[in-house]
Amino acid sequence: MLFACAALAVPAPASAGRVLVLERDGGVAERSDPGVRSREAGPRTHLRERAAAAPAPRAATARAARAPKRTVVRELQRMRDAGAIDAASYRERRDDYRAAKAYAKRLPAGRRRIEMAGVVALVERIAARGSLTVSRVEPLWLALERNRRWWGTGPLLASGQRVSFEGSEVVWQYVPGQGLAIHPLANFGKLNALWRSRANRRLALLLDELLAVAAQRGGGLAWEYYFDYGGGRAPWVSALAQGTGLQSMARAAIRLDRREEVLPVARRGLRIFQLPPPTGVRVDADGGAHYLIYSFNPRLQVLNGFVQALVGLYDFGKYANDDEARRLFADGERAARSQVPRHDTGAWSLYARGSVSYESNLSYHQLLTDFLKSLCERTVDPVYCGARERFESYVREAPRLELVTRRLRGGRTGSIRFDLSKISRVGIRVTRGDRVLLSRALTMGYGRRGFAWAVPRRAGRYAVRLTAVDLAGNTSQATGAVRVLRPKKPRRRG
Repeated sequence: MLFACAALAVPAPASAGRVLVLERDGGVAERSDPGVRSREAGPRTHLRERAAAAPAPRAATARAARAPKRTVVRELQRMRDAGAIDAASYRERRDDYRAAKAYAKRLPAGRRRIEMAGVVALVERIAARGSLTVSRVEPLWLALERNRRWWGTGPLLASGQRVSFEGSEVVWQYVPGQGLAIHPLANFGKLNALWRSRANRRLALLLDELLAVAAQRGGGLAWEYYFDYGGGRAPWVSALAQGTGLQSMARAAIRLDRREEVLPVARRGLRIFQLPPPTGVRVDADGGAHYLIYSFNPRLQVLNGFVQALVGLYDFGKYANDDEARRLFADGERAARSQVPRHDTGAWSLYARGSVSYESNLSYHQLLTDFLKSLCERTVDPVYCGARERFESYVREAPRLELVTRRLRGGRTGSIRFDLSKISRVGIRVTRGDRVLLSRALTMGYGRRGFAWAVPRRAGRYAVRLTAVDLAGNTSQATGAVRVLRPKKPRRRG
């Protein structure tokens, strides 16, 4: 998904996924979409990303209870009465919403009804929070229409599966319980891939479709995520997606000779990099600014998303000759210069760093390496070029293991401790003679780790063999012995 950078990860430029396309007659075909994975990993790749949403303060909750309930229809009426939409648009949007809601109820009980009802409920939640604005009507009503078509005639989908519709280049992602949602990063990754492949007709169509679903946010424009995720409530934004969007739209504008039309629109997308969360993605850090992968979670500062956001800002500043983009890049680069080395463990990369630090999985490690390569090529800075070279080498290096525990007291539960250089699948085998007393395997992160062991009462030397297989398949082992001491005699009372 989005998911997180699993959700939000950009595929390699040369990759092309087979995306299901719902045809106008209800049939389903496959299409090769460059830069798009056929399916994205589920949202639980990093469980620590799932921060719980903060409860509303009591006073605010009480005021909300006294205020008139915001509904979709009332919010549309408010737009009409304010002159933001005309009477015909109001009636059309109202009727489309009511038809989608009625359609969900008519679907047979099961997954199709759940997904269609989930999309309707999402629009209702956005309205109830007062977040249904005029500019969000277009992408949200498009979601109602696309979901109605898919769940009426399309096949059931696997979590994270990517789909599209005949006559459109926009990529949608299946989010269980919330139906199909536009995935901004997947679409901007595809826009970049179409630019690289010089598929100009498809490039122009996707560009037009993406420009049409931009929403006003914080006085600028943003390409928002319209599904709830990881404790964050829709709509939210990502520096990773927005930065890639600025880069890809500027490239497309130049290729298609549409600079004067597109660049002023894209330039308004810089605004979220100026604003703090939850509206924006800017967090002051390390003498500069860190740009967040999730606007709803300022405590989660993911390096790969930050680095790619900087690449996007750098390229937009270059393509659009934009001083504000250059300033925002400089602010972020000051923070990145400090943060990149701190995400290097000496054997692997950290996915995020903070109150709790944890390592990248293999795909995120490789993704960060690719993003650092891009930043290195643009800045020729040894901080980024050196990190890229080290991270590449770590994929080829075996994990380092060293047994730390040398003796334990018999008759107790103890821990056989060891030092591990990088996240690996670690196995332990404790023997005495031909007898195996402990055999286990667990995936563990770097640092000092251990296996619990019910230590035998019998004193003596016990052989220990540790094995480690890292995420890239490199293996190593360490052997040694633990001396078991005789159990202490209980003290006599009296």
